[in-house]
Amino acid sequence: MHSPLAVIHPEAKIGENVTIEPFAVIEKDVVIGDNCQIYPHAVILNGTRIGVGCRVFPGAVIAGVPQDLKFKGEESTAEIGDNTTIREYVTVNRGTASKGKTVVGNNCLIMAYSHVAHDCVVKNNVIIGNSSQLAGEVEVDDYAIVSGGSLVHQFTSISKHVMIQGGSRVGKDIPPYTLIGREPIAYCGINIVGLHRRGFTNEQVFLIQDIYRTLYTRGLNNTEALNAIETEYEQSVERDLILNFIKTSKRGIVRGSIDD
Repeated sequence: MHSPLAVIHPEAKIGENVTIEPFAVIEKDVVIGDNCQIYPHAVILNGTRIGVGCRVFPGAVIAGVPQDLKFKGEESTAEIGDNTTIREYVTVNRGTASKGKTVVGNNCLIMAYSHVAHDCVVKNNVIIGNSSQLAGEVEVDDYAIVSGGSLVHQFTSISKHVMIQGGSRVGKDIPPYTLIGREPIAYCGINIVGLHRRGFTNEQVFLIQDIYRTLYTRGLNNTEALNAIETEYEQSVERDLILNFIKTSKRGIVRGSIDD
C-alpha cells in the first residue's frame, strides 16, 4: 500500500508488498526490497538501498549527505540489509569517496535518535542503542551491542560479540567477546551472558576468559601477551579471532580494568 499523501519519485524502485505511509518521502535513486514498511515522515533519499523485510520509523533519514567537509558531491550509497529496523529519527548518511558506501547489515536494530555516519560498516545482528553516535568509518562486527548514549570515535573498530556499557566514550578498538564499561572505558570481563545466548559452550567461554587473563592481568605488554597467547593456546576460532583483531588494530585496543 502506497499512501497518496506520500511523496514517491516515479523512478524509485519499490518491491512487492511494501507499505509507504502518509508524508513519507522517497527520492529517485532509491531501491526498497519486498515486504518493507516505511512509516510516516520517514525520508528516503537518493542513494538508499534497502533490503527485504525492513522497517523505517517516523522521522528517520536514510542516505543524507555526509557531514564531511571532504565530500564533493560524489555518487555514493547507504545500504541497509534484510530484516533491519531503523527506529525514530535515526540518521544514516551515505558514503564518500573513501569507501563509496555506508552499510548496515541484516537483522540489525538501530534505535531512536542514533547516527551512523559516512562510510561506516555495521555488520549483521548488531544493536545500536538509543542516541548512540557512530562517527565516520567506524566498523561494528556481528552481534555487537553498543548501548544507549555511546559515542564512538571515527575509524574505531568494534569486534564480534561485544557489549558496550551505555554512555561510553569509545576511542580505542574493542576486541571480540568483551564487556566494556566504566569511565574512561576499560575491559571489564567477557560478555558471558551474550556468548551463552548465542550457543557458546562452557569450554569456549573458559578459553576466552583465560586468553584475556593472559592479555590483561599477567603484567605483560601487548607484544609479550600476543606471543604468549600464540604459543600457550592451541589454534581455535576464538583464539585466532582475538589475535588477528589485536594484531591488525589501527587505534590500539581498550585498556585493562583498574580498581575503583
